[in-house]
Amino acid sequence: MDPKGKVVIVTGASSGIGEATARQFGREGAKVVLAARRVEKLEALANEIGGMGTGAEALVVQADLSKLEDIQSLIQKTLDKFGRIDVLVNNAGFGRLDWLEKLDPVKDIQGQFDVNVMGVVQTTRQALPVMIQQRSGHIIQMCSMAGLVGTPTYTIYSACKHAVHGFSEALRREVKPWGIDVSMVYPGGVVTEFASHAGIKRKTKATTPKFMLLSADDVGRAVVSLVRRPRAMWIIPWLWTFTMWMNRNFNGFVDYTTINRFTIPEREEELGTK
Repeated sequence: MDPKGKVVIVTGASSGIGEATARQFGREGAKVVLAARRVEKLEALANEIGGMGTGAEALVVQADLSKLEDIQSLIQKTLDKFGRIDVLVNNAGFGRLDWLEKLDPVKDIQGQFDVNVMGVVQTTRQALPVMIQQRSGHIIQMCSMAGLVGTPTYTIYSACKHAVHGFSEALRREVKPWGIDVSMVYPGGVVTEFASHAGIKRKTKATTPKFMLLSADDVGRAVVSLVRRPRAMWIIPWLWTFTMWMNRNFNGFVDYTTINRFTIPEREEELGTK
């Protein structure tokens, strides 16, 4: 699919990967629907896309993806404006990273499932009949490496992304006969606002090595390239494939290393081992 002139919905478009992805589609001359809660940021991005000189158009839709009525409004406004949906990029999401017993039951646990899982499922559910009627479409899910490898403090975020992985894999096999592709993107560490909102506090300073860090633009370009050449799964950068392989085939070794080099040092005061 050539992105030029295609109608693309990008959720979570007000910052980070969503903003970068929407901008990349604008550069390709797409008709981009920008969905998020922070409407002032969406409007600034829409003005930027409209001024690119590529023939791109942008529609701003304020939407909270934890609310079904907002999702239904997003789909309806897209159809009212453009009459079809060619690509849906389910990017909206957030993380709260801490030990499970310290996470707030509503704000941190239920909140993540509402947006990161139900938001993806419900947005896909609302867009799918349109794509089935068209006999074409592409659904792209921002899954994260947390959807393949679970690590301490990521319990809920990882559970959400594993859920999206399973949902997307099953969906891909449901909708292919209608000419609809489903792709899953698994970025490693990305330089965005995610870390500042996630509340990460680490004594060990453990983080993604700099040489493996991605920019939001890197992921945005990958999403656009998926529209041209669909694939089921894309782990970026490719070196994370080795981590997934180790986790799958040498689970005990990964457990031992993670517990002794991260979990125990991080919790040494609570464990009384300091």
